[in-house]
Amino acid sequence: MARVSGEDEAMLQAMLRQLFQSVKEKITGAPSLECAEEILLHLEETDENFHNYEFVKYLRQYICNTLGSMIEEEMEKWTSDQNQGEEFGYDTVVQHVTKRTQESKEYKEMIHSLKNIMMIVVESMINKFEEDEIRSQERQKKIQKEKSSSYCTDNCSDSDSSFNQVRYEALQTLCSAPPSDVLNCENWTTLCEKLTVYLSDPDPVFSDRILKFYAQTFTLSPLHMTKEIYTSLAKYLELYFVSRENHIPTLSTGIDISNPNVTHLLKKIRLLNEYQKEAPSFWIRHPEKYMEEIVESTLSLLSVKHDQSHLVSQKILDPIYFLALVDTKAVWFKKWMHAYYSRTAVLRLLEKKYKSLITTAVQQCVQYFELCETMKGDEVLGHSKSCGIKQKTFYYSGQELQYIYFIHSLSLLGRLLIYTQGRKLFPIKLKTRKDSVSLTDLLVLFTQLIYHSPTCPKMTSPGHLENYSPASMATEVLCILCDQKECAIECLYNNTVIEALLQPIHNLMKGTKAAPNCSETALIHIAHILSRIASVEEGLTLLLYGENMNSSEEKSPTGAHLIAQFSKKLLDEDISIFPGSEMFPVVKGAFTSVCRQIYGTCEGLQVLIPYSLHESIAKAWKKASLLSERIPTPVEGSDSVSLVSQESQNIMAWEENLLDDLLNFAATPKGLLLLQRTGAINECVTFMFNQYAKKLQISRHKKFGYGVLVTQVASTAAGAVALQNSGFINAIITELWANLECGRDDVRVTHPRYTPVDPIDQSCQKSFLALVNLLSYPAVFELVGNQSLPNKAEYSLREVPTSVIDIIDRLIILNSEAKIRSLFNYEQSHIFGLRLLSVVCCDLDTLLLLEAQYQVSEMLLSAQEENTLETSESHREFIIDSLSVERNHVLVRINLIGGPMERILPPRLLEKGNEPYPWPMFSSYPLPNCYLSDCVTRSTDLKQDNDLGKLLLCFKMSDKQTSWIENCRRQFCKIMKAKPDIISGGALVELLEKFVLHLSESPSECYFPSVEYTATDANVKNESLSSVQQLGIKMTVRYGKFLNLLKDGAENDLTLVLKHCERFLKQQQASIKSSLLCLQRSHTGHDWFVSSLFIIMLGDKDKTFQFLQQFSRLLTSAFLWLPRLHVSRYLPVDTIESGIHPVYFCSTHYIEMLLKAEVPLVFSAFHMSGFAPSQICLQWITQCFWNYLDWVEICHYIATCVFLGPDYQVYICIAIFKHLQQDILQHTQTQDLQVFLKEEALHGFRVSDYFEYMEILEQNYRPVLLRDMRNIRVQST
Repeated sequence: MARVSGEDEAMLQAMLRQLFQSVKEKITGAPSLECAEEILLHLEETDENFHNYEFVKYLRQYICNTLGSMIEEEMEKWTSDQNQGEEFGYDTVVQHVTKRTQESKEYKEMIHSLKNIMMIVVESMINKFEEDEIRSQERQKKIQKEKSSSYCTDNCSDSDSSFNQVRYEALQTLCSAPPSDVLNCENWTTLCEKLTVYLSDPDPVFSDRILKFYAQTFTLSPLHMTKEIYTSLAKYLELYFVSRENHIPTLSTGIDISNPNVTHLLKKIRLLNEYQKEAPSFWIRHPEKYMEEIVESTLSLLSVKHDQSHLVSQKILDPIYFLALVDTKAVWFKKWMHAYYSRTAVLRLLEKKYKSLITTAVQQCVQYFELCETMKGDEVLGHSKSCGIKQKTFYYSGQELQYIYFIHSLSLLGRLLIYTQGRKLFPIKLKTRKDSVSLTDLLVLFTQLIYHSPTCPKMTSPGHLENYSPASMATEVLCILCDQKECAIECLYNNTVIEALLQPIHNLMKGTKAAPNCSETALIHIAHILSRIASVEEGLTLLLYGENMNSSEEKSPTGAHLIAQFSKKLLDEDISIFPGSEMFPVVKGAFTSVCRQIYGTCEGLQVLIPYSLHESIAKAWKKASLLSERIPTPVEGSDSVSLVSQESQNIMAWEENLLDDLLNFAATPKGLLLLQRTGAINECVTFMFNQYAKKLQISRHKKFGYGVLVTQVASTAAGAVALQNSGFINAIITELWANLECGRDDVRVTHPRYTPVDPIDQSCQKSFLALVNLLSYPAVFELVGNQSLPNKAEYSLREVPTSVIDIIDRLIILNSEAKIRSLFNYEQSHIFGLRLLSVVCCDLDTLLLLEAQYQVSEMLLSAQEENTLETSESHREFIIDSLSVERNHVLVRINLIGGPMERILPPRLLEKGNEPYPWPMFSSYPLPNCYLSDCVTRSTDLKQDNDLGKLLLCFKMSDKQTSWIENCRRQFCKIMKAKPDIISGGALVELLEKFVLHLSESPSECYFPSVEYTATDANVKNESLSSVQQLGIKMTVRYGKFLNLLKDGAENDLTLVLKHCERFLKQQQASIKSSLLCLQRSHTGHDWFVSSLFIIMLGDKDKTFQFLQQFSRLLTSAFLWLPRLHVSRYLPVDTIESGIHPVYFCSTHYIEMLLKAEVPLVFSAFHMSGFAPSQICLQWITQCFWNYLDWVEICHYIATCVFLGPDYQVYICIAIFKHLQQDILQHTQTQDLQVFLKEEALHGFRVSDYFEYMEILEQNYRPVLLRDMRNIRVQST
């Protein structure tokens, strides 16, 4: 028989005990021994923790040590035999090796040895079990004997030492007995009763030992046993407090913890409280009645009230005071209310039997507030402070006890209000008040406590002063309520509570004192709550518009206005509060943070714009920046070192806080314009990059990082330059290169990198989307405009790209062997570059720029030519691989213009079957005809239509200026809803010409002044257009011919129109010096509106330019014809210098604002994706929806905006997002929303389908939109 050491035997016994303990319930529940054996045999299948048991781990290791080498030899032998062609007849190596192992001699010896070992261990355990059983029976007899002895000597003197000794020993034996033995004792009920009686034993040692037994029972016993112990303890305490014989302290005498009686009482209460906090973690596994008995016994105890007829000062302390001492913040109640299982029982009992508990909690809060109102802060706390100094004992005065009970009540009520059933307990009727206390009353009370209560009440220890101050406690409760949406809407979001929060600010603005005890800390707390409210949609709406959004009765300014006024005064230091206070900058920062929550939204910014907060914040930042520069360098050994260091830290923190405030203006298009006007955009973007580099979030309210901010900033030229200068772009590209090419240096390589299966690997997806967000046309032009590629003869393998030019050079335009050799993962990296090129070139201006500077098409065609295989002397076939398929897709995409029904893009995926890629590849132009759609709608002249005739008739009645415009628009809407296809071809030309002519002759409809222009074709013929414009002309003519709307010679006519336009607009441009490339010349992109109009006018250059001259006087021209306002003298100088077009800071600003209100799911999807709606809308509008809509829809877009007003540009974009809602939500989940919106045409969208919806938008939003659109121009003074 195998030998087992004592240590190994003990270890195996412990392992088996663990196993048996875990499967105890399964085995004891088995009806027979055979069933129990069956359960153990199938344990691996039924127990998810099977492989975590120590005994199982031991067996696995034992087998490995004994048979491991033999198994490896068998596997090697089997593998070599397989290679030689020998077949064993088994499907897998596992089956073969298992059979050979089980048949081996080693296996049989191992089984025999293991059986012997386990027999020794099991036999030892059985012997030990029998000994324990005998010992347990003896102990049981001894307990019975002690009990009978105690019955006989109940009336004997307690001073009898021999009897006391017996009692101690009996209790000691009881404490050392296993809980299961005690529980199974037949006299357990009697024992439990006697233990409860002995809790009042005058001998402190004896009662402490009983408490020790209670504590052990709570820790080690099952719930049905601990429930009896708990309820008996709670019942004992309830009787203790009700009994008149016990000397319970009164409120006037306070509590002296050094008093033995008080100490023993507090120990019992604390033990009860510890169990209260632990019970919720396991009571859900037991019958509901156990939990209900525990809850009811607790609430019954806490509801005990003594006779209140005598004076308050003589009031005997109730149990709740003692519980508040040991659990001041009512953690027990928080845990009981957390789970629905226990919360239901608690709330039901509170409603039916123990509502007095809630009533007294409310009463306590009301009394404390009344005390704060009637007395000064030092008087409220003066007595408690003097008492604390008077004696060197742990003593709590009556006032301190009242305060502790108040904190407990505040915490309990705060937790109660979170839940719907808890709120239904209100209103509460108090004896001391005539009116009931409603939810709103209670919330107002909590709010008033913040600025009426003293700031530093005495508490249990100096370290907890701030944590237990009334203001911080009330703030904590209100913040928790703010985080619960349903609760906040029902309780917090109403004018009464908001007015209570803003009351101190009202008072300060009037020049009066905020409140009797209002301090800087109280104002900071108020700002913190307001910030939470402003971060939620419902709360923000309340602050912006009040409860009655559409009511004209609101006379006082709403919360947002008051907060903005107060914040501006604080920033401008135009208000005298807390002079010389060190906390004053913190107060300023806290209220500016509230404003940040408001102006970080489009609707909030609209309300706060009149206060010019961006100017005040920028001014404060510049001042702080100067102060930080002037701080002297501390001298080593000087006493001032720590003071200087602290001062510099405070100033730097304040400076960073202000930069963060300024940065948040970039969350909206119009806010970004305001930020650029401050001149601090470079510093703000650098601050953002530093935060990004540290992986820090903006704030708790910005859940999705800096994505949207970066996208907004990158949509402007100045923003792109700031991102470049800050190092942001460098960091993104470096991170990309690390993932794409070389991996991180700090990662230890233990396994080779897996081969990516997706075109863009998951590790590079984040970098890919970051570049897509970044590379808008304004950014691309600033970052690569007029720059040539490096095209080096040789590239080092360690040479990492750091700029956008480098990415184009190394990943996209691979036109040399040196570039290809420099890549570790050529195919994967080049596909990444081609995918990026495909997305970026969806912006037609970017496509033309890259084509003009780097001849992208030529490079792709050459690569396709090289990727062929000569099959005969006269025939070469293209090699189909991932790169050639991707190049083919890009070539078709960048050379064909057309909407969803006008062009066919080849897929990027191969098909199953004999012909995996049926789409023809090409290495020269023209493109194969299969990519041209034959579903193009040809324009038809339908001037004879009755509705169209009525519309044309309106123009002949133009003498009635007041009504003819509305009549025209009404008739136009009717046609668009019923027969939209009529609005095309010659009919559209006539409609546009006549309508714009009439508008331009009406002074009330003209927004821009008339400009005299006399140049002829001969005057402009010799002027040159940019290479981008020239390529755009060719693209336009190609598209026009495809539509059968342009003829030969159109290229020269369009060239002349564009030259005239350039000269015409140059007459209206301001002279400006700027470091931005986009402001150093005429409009940098192609003029897509003029090109669209040229095709609409069927290539008639005279009609086109004449229309443009008339159209340029209308407000609509500012938003449809983007070059119209390029460095225009009609714009404010700071707007011109920003390089931001009104389409961005006005149209797309309102698109985001309406999107949030009208299609909130889409708005949320954008934020979750880290992408801004403004960027894609700017791209759509700039290129007049080319490649996104079919030609007829582009005509309808232009006609709708011309006839109905520029605000319809916004409504059409909202309609598009509504149309795309399901697709947008789906691509948000797949994390490629940016790519989808840029690459995909707007399938199925028709302007006419959404006319009724857009008319509703017009009714709701037109006044605000048109007012803001008209305000883009310099106002006459």
